Amino acid sequence: MEASCEYISYESTGYFSRMMIDYVKSDEKLKPFYKHPVSLDGIQASIEARNQFDTPRDLLVTELRKQYSDLPLSQSQEQNLGLLLKSNTFTICTAHQPNIFTGPLFFIYKILHTIKLANHLNSQIPNSNFVPVYYMGSEDADLDELGHIYLDGEKLEWETKQTGAVGRMKVDKLLIKLLDRIAGQVEVAPFGKELVLLFKEAYKEGVSIQQATLHLVNELFKDFGLVVLIPDNAELKRQFQPIVKRELIEQFSHQVVEKTTEQLGEHYKVQASGREINLFYLTETKRERIEKDGVGYKVEGLGLAWNHKEMMEELNNHPERFSANVILRGLFQESILPNIAFIGGGGEIAYWLELKQLFENCNVPYPLLIIRNSFLLTEEKDREAADRLGFETTDLFQATEKLVNTLVTRESSLQLSLGQEKEQLRSFYGQLSEIANKIDPTLSQHTVALQTKALEKVEALERKMLRAEKRKFEAQQRQISKLRNQLFPSNSLQERQENFSLFYGKYGRQLLQKMYDASLSLEQEFGIIELLDK
Repeated sequence: MEASCEYISYESTGYFSRMMIDYVKSDEKLKPFYKHPVSLDGIQASIEARNQFDTPRDLLVTELRKQYSDLPLSQSQEQNLGLLLKSNTFTICTAHQPNIFTGPLFFIYKILHTIKLANHLNSQIPNSNFVPVYYMGSEDADLDELGHIYLDGEKLEWETKQTGAVGRMKVDKLLIKLLDRIAGQVEVAPFGKELVLLFKEAYKEGVSIQQATLHLVNELFKDFGLVVLIPDNAELKRQFQPIVKRELIEQFSHQVVEKTTEQLGEHYKVQASGREINLFYLTETKRERIEKDGVGYKVEGLGLAWNHKEMMEELNNHPERFSANVILRGLFQESILPNIAFIGGGGEIAYWLELKQLFENCNVPYPLLIIRNSFLLTEEKDREAADRLGFETTDLFQATEKLVNTLVTRESSLQLSLGQEKEQLRSFYGQLSEIANKIDPTLSQHTVALQTKALEKVEALERKMLRAEKRKFEAQQRQISKLRNQLFPSNSLQERQENFSLFYGKYGRQLLQKMYDASLSLEQEFGIIELLDK
């Protein structure tokens, strides 16, 4: 197979928030909320800041090797684990929850972006080493978000009754049944059996979702040197105990972040600033909020309570039972990784922009923030369909109705726009206004009202003319609607919904390489990949 890629600005797609667009443009309004610019200079500044922090490298590598004990390491992974022990080695990190079967396409894109940036920096800054890391958010308990995938627009859902952190849930018969449904759709493709075998090797009954995700992601990306970290780990969490203890005693994070959200809120719609205590209590089947209860603490959802001394003993004896929410999660990540850059989606970056003061408060280096790569994955047949309709692929980001109007206006032999007539109408009423004003100045306001009413009627006629003409182009309308629905399911970006399985089934492992080749490092643009059947 071959592939080509063109890039457009995030803003031109119409699918990204104002805050995200302003971040890409380095808008002055956002500069107080991040530390380093997205550039090689920013990378160097981030390295300098990281060098002032004592990262627990020995512990990190020890726990990673335990985690990988039952999995084969590629040569590049083995090399990267060794490099992580060196003080001049830094990580490029992305984070995501363990969506079953990798979830939406952007899961793949953000990992490949992480790998691409690490490799780019290894060539640009030869006196340092850079290792790509996927930090698994396995303690997320939102099964509604993580427990389904879309294949060709169809939602396939894991209907388990398990609760708690999704990463700690077990592969059960219902997930195996769902895998069989996926197999039915994917195995008919040239590389479908290969992918289904990968899924079956990873998702074996009784295995935890975080272990299954580790297995699958490792098989997909081990040859790229990717290191996966499952932070649901007692020894790693023990490193974070001082901040957890301070949060329990002082409830400091909410106060710090709330000030930042107030400042951000002057310009943007912001995320919530968290809760009084930004920690959960984690068991094998539950993840519930820890709350202050007078001089003690409680987890109402589990019927548990501790006085101050008991809670400190619980933290000391069982650090694995304490789980950071979104406000503290980044602090934990940056405390245990020698990280200099974080790659995330628009929603993630929006959260991180709230956290700079929190990092400074805790004396933890704040990483350079990079908006993850986004792609529209197309095939030759999609471009050919667009060509037949007279559109470029980039035109398809417009709403279906606008595309139809453009096509009808372009293809019709009749006059459908009354722009010239509306200008003549404005000129006519302008003359009337001058005449009326000489007689009585108050009559000019009446003339303006008459003009507004007349223009409204002409515009209504214009819309009726267009609707009437559209009926002659019903076949083209159906074709536009079909193409748009295929590339922008539910009028959303393809990457936010569709899973990679059908594409992998058709193109195999070389699909990942082509996506990697199209991935950018620091440029922050939207890519349109066309896969060619050659």
